[in-house]
Amino acid sequence: MDTHAKKRQVIAIIDAMRPELEAISLFLHQNPELGGQEHQAAQRLMEAARQRNFTVQQAISGYETAFIAKKGHSGPKIAFLAEYDALPGLGHACGHNLIAAMSWGAAAAFAEVAGNQAVSCLIGCPAEETSGAKVSMANDGVFDELTAALIVHPGDANNLGGTSYASHPLQVTFRGRSAHVASKTDKGSNALDALVMFYQGLQQLRHTFTQENIIAGMITKGGVAPNIVPAEAEAKFTVRALSSYYLETTILPAVQRLAQGVALATGTAVETCHYEPLFKELLNHPKLLQLYQNNMMLLGEPVTRLKSQDADGSTDVGNVSHAVPTIHPDIVIGSPLTAHTPEFALAAGSPYAQERLLVGAKAMAMTAVDLLTTSL
Repeated sequence: MDTHAKKRQVIAIIDAMRPELEAISLFLHQNPELGGQEHQAAQRLMEAARQRNFTVQQAISGYETAFIAKKGHSGPKIAFLAEYDALPGLGHACGHNLIAAMSWGAAAAFAEVAGNQAVSCLIGCPAEETSGAKVSMANDGVFDELTAALIVHPGDANNLGGTSYASHPLQVTFRGRSAHVASKTDKGSNALDALVMFYQGLQQLRHTFTQENIIAGMITKGGVAPNIVPAEAEAKFTVRALSSYYLETTILPAVQRLAQGVALATGTAVETCHYEPLFKELLNHPKLLQLYQNNMMLLGEPVTRLKSQDADGSTDVGNVSHAVPTIHPDIVIGSPLTAHTPEFALAAGSPYAQERLLVGAKAMAMTAVDLLTTSL
């Protein structure tokens, strides 16, 4: 069977899977689970994989809800990445219910068409919105032997390319000494004053960097009562850049030096720690992008190619892309839409979105078919 015939077969298989894929998507949408707690979602996906004779390994890289389902024994190893965690108070406002269904549909269809010519993998990746299981999985070598990794994200356009911000969130805690604010003999050491000085200094510091960056934060602890000098003040900051190398070697050291300088100037002590792991920038693989674009065109789907430095948000898929050729395109489920909003959550459960997930699944599986005869 030639490549075109295999692609037609992929399309037919996914069309036949429509009731199953919609049921998975809507089940996840109606039963949202937070990162690391996605027991129902993971179980639903693993059961679907077992029914199609995938071998399933559960509890990966310290995450009980992470899994690897695979079928096939030789040839290129193609992974379709499933995300399935929801957002607190919003549910599936990032459309991970659709991502899970798309990736499963692609993995199942590709496995059936490829037979013994390839290994089809569905890799269940929890906690994308928080600790990012893919970070630990990448560190543990889960993706190292793959030929390619694919994942499609719902959005308000068929976007292809671009990147994501490298992100390494930072918690900063200043510690001083409490006292009564009216004391004439003991003024204490005001940790909140130190934190405010640091916060203001950050606004100036970020303009000194030569590469695009984002530094934003909020005060999470500022004292216990207005008549007591705060002994401890704490803030959390999102710190991002287009390059994880620049972020780790230039931006974060400068932020930490600023914190130390403020502590010295105010007679306080300071402690910094990362409360979430490093999400690296996304490296979309050019040849894989072109194959995907060709298949979207075959499906009658126009795409918009983004510039390589066009960044939007952060994702642990970036860490995967530093280990294996990866793509992370968007597929339109409505417009205008902004992720992490109630409107996006509503769109992710709409009948239109359930139709669109079939397109994403087909495009990924067809791209995997290309990799049976195309090297990257």
